[in-house]
Amino acid sequence: MSAELPVRYTIAPFRPEAHLFEVTCTIPGPAREGQRLRLPAWIPGSYMIREFARNIVVLEAEAGGRPVAVEKLDKHTWRVAPLPGDAALVVRYEVYAWDLSVRAAHLDPTHGFFNGPSVFLAVEGRTAQPCLVEIQPPPASVASDWRVATTLPVAAGEPGAAAEMGFGLYRAADYDELIDHPVEMGRFAHASFMAAGVRHELAITGRHDCDVERLRADLARICEWQIGLFGAPAPVERYLFLVMAVGDGYGGLEHRSSTALLANRADLPYPGMEGTPDGYKSFLGLCSHEYFHTWNVKRIKPAAFVPYDLASENYTRLLWAFEGFTSYYDDLALVRSGVIVPADYLELLGKTISNVLRGSGRFKQSVAESSFDAWIKYYRQDENAPNAIVSYYAKGALVGLALDLRLRAASDGRASLDDVMRLLWQRHGQTGVGVAEDGIYGLVAEVAEAAASGSGAELARWLEAVVQGTEDLPLASLLEPFGVAYRTEAAGKAPWLGVKLAGGNGDARLANVYDGGPAQRAGLSAGDVLVAVDGLRVTATGLDAQLARRRPGERVTVHAFRRDELMVFEVELAPAREDTVKLAVAEQVEPDARRLRAGWLGRA
Repeated sequence: MSAELPVRYTIAPFRPEAHLFEVTCTIPGPAREGQRLRLPAWIPGSYMIREFARNIVVLEAEAGGRPVAVEKLDKHTWRVAPLPGDAALVVRYEVYAWDLSVRAAHLDPTHGFFNGPSVFLAVEGRTAQPCLVEIQPPPASVASDWRVATTLPVAAGEPGAAAEMGFGLYRAADYDELIDHPVEMGRFAHASFMAAGVRHELAITGRHDCDVERLRADLARICEWQIGLFGAPAPVERYLFLVMAVGDGYGGLEHRSSTALLANRADLPYPGMEGTPDGYKSFLGLCSHEYFHTWNVKRIKPAAFVPYDLASENYTRLLWAFEGFTSYYDDLALVRSGVIVPADYLELLGKTISNVLRGSGRFKQSVAESSFDAWIKYYRQDENAPNAIVSYYAKGALVGLALDLRLRAASDGRASLDDVMRLLWQRHGQTGVGVAEDGIYGLVAEVAEAAASGSGAELARWLEAVVQGTEDLPLASLLEPFGVAYRTEAAGKAPWLGVKLAGGNGDARLANVYDGGPAQRAGLSAGDVLVAVDGLRVTATGLDAQLARRRPGERVTVHAFRRDELMVFEVELAPAREDTVKLAVAEQVEPDARRLRAGWLGRA
């Protein structure tokens, strides 16, 4: 009988000044042979082994008030010695929480945040059972006015059940649900809005001057459009945007009914702000991206993720669709919902195309290969990344764009990628059946055939070749029937040195040296610090100005430090690369093109 009782957790920010959560896990009727427990090695949505167990500082067990021996079996698995009788097992451990990101846990006297995979041990053999978790407040000496923001269901009817946004008892149907609801605790701005009949909430932590009314109005339009795309009702009863505002940061991670976001506070809208500045567009695009994942990846999943194995890598070649298509729709949702105008969207799309074109890695790695190698390449980028890999986010978005344009043009607007996404939702999201590695091709063929837009099989073969290949997409010709002009230009007037500097206003340190560029040919390497060009001191902010006074073909003498050694290089400057894409509505547009564009962007 005890094995049927819920596994009960308690988490307390017991030493915020030391960044320590204390967690207890109480297991009624533990395994007779000795209970095994394991902490996940990664978190869904971030495809890299994170080794969360490294943050466990101490771990001990007891039963009936007496210590019980614990043996560590591998990097993230423990086994507790067998217990006599039916005593409940209590495992108590401390978690060091000082990762200010959307992936793990962070705690100090100003707030606490955690993702379940980084703090809650899984009880082997019991992960399908219900869980109760008591979220406790910090010591009174730290704060007495903290609140809780999470979409974990309150444990209604249980003694000590939490009130809304309060500390206390919450419940989860199983371990998978327990770890899919991030928790923010502290002092935060809170607001709510309705979208398609669903309550949505905002919790903004950190110092900020956000115009919450503007933000929730814009998010409401975006969320309503996305729900409409897939069809009401939404797959959640409540949704929460958890925003951590910082001086410099960007990131997001999707969950089943919430998202954790890290944002530059300067990117949030402020009272009296006019228009939609680039930073705010970027933040809205991030919110839109993570919200789209509510369908695409949280419920429509690759078969390789059904179920997740959180102990090791889960390989799939489909991230170009699950992350790439989401990256296509994130900005598209902004224009279709009316939050930005078409000119803004075309500018954002041009930047995405430009970013892909600037890396020669796109000729060496397909988006399918990039998806498969995410665990060792995309999430572990080094100085050679632009020369070796392609982003399944960015190029995947362009694959989505190209497929959408082809479907629309061939069917005279009767079919689109929207239809493919809805079919994925019906066949996989609503059924829980994972998408096979070649499953999307068949759905694309089906949509094309249903719209009488040519050979569906031919379009599926084209898509497979694009996904498996490394050629550039013919976006200029695909955009032409929609009345969108495509042109390329140089980013500036200075000759091309073939480098990217590390961020900052100080030394001109090379972050990347591009394949075949002047710097690489001359022998310069990533990590080198440029100190002079033709005898004149150079800084990160002044390099472009110095190069702008030169002409392509000129040779310059570059002094640079490699480690602590001063080295001299002779560099022949190259013409500026025309790798900046500008998109605009064509000056003369035929009615058919205007109609196709209106169907694509939601307006002409």
